Amino acid sequence: MSSPVADRAAAFAALHRRPGVFVMPNPWDAGSARLLADLGFEALATSSAASAMSMGRTDYQITRDEALAHARSIVAATALPVSADLENGFGHTPEVVAETIRLAAETGLAGGSIEDASQESERPIYDFGQAVERVGAAVEAARALGRPFTLTARCENFLHGRADLDDTIRRLQAYEAAGADVLFAPGLPSLEAVATVCSALTKPFSFMVGIPGKSFSVAELEAVGVKRISLATSLYRVAMKAAKAAAEEIRRDGTFSFLGAR
Repeated sequence: MSSPVADRAAAFAALHRRPGVFVMPNPWDAGSARLLADLGFEALATSSAASAMSMGRTDYQITRDEALAHARSIVAATALPVSADLENGFGHTPEVVAETIRLAAETGLAGGSIEDASQESERPIYDFGQAVERVGAAVEAARALGRPFTLTARCENFLHGRADLDDTIRRLQAYEAAGADVLFAPGLPSLEAVATVCSALTKPFSFMVGIPGKSFSVAELEAVGVKRISLATSLYRVAMKAAKAAAEEIRRDGTFSFLGAR
């Protein structure tokens, strides 16, 4: 039976099947979600770091309950499909990852991502076998929902000092074989590397804009095979930079010239 949640989830899945690329920006609260919806974007995504910073914390310092409550508020703000950054599933075992997917779906999310970063300093990336098993558990949980849930599997090598493109591709191919709908490897060093990754996969690849020198235009990314573009904390940082500049003017000069920039 159709429902608003199922319809949004189906629309999100369809975005990945149509020709061309689409941009999925990352709001940090309900208000920014509504702003982005009003601008005509077709889907939104949470950012774990932006979510945490909106609560006055840093990335990986909010609980699963807090992350899902935050996601729920963004889902409720617009009629757009929303995908969530679910970090490592908020636990190491496949069972916890599967539970996170089920709980995420209950918030009305159209999809979510699971990464292979362990959040442990001595072993920042899960061993290959464990990483694949975790993705498989997420896929199984997503398929059992009875409605679409676009699952993204992330390889975090390049964000954790492991600049190994071959291993990154090996992992993404394994996550694809395990059933992930979308593949993601943030921090790739060049457009050539992005092209190499895209050519090694058969399912959609998502690219993260936000790292200076490692971010490329929509046209460039589409040309090398990227299907989806997200922005991580980029918009949040731009907004906070503008707010800081305005507040500094008030403190320094007692003036409000920033009002003319609205």
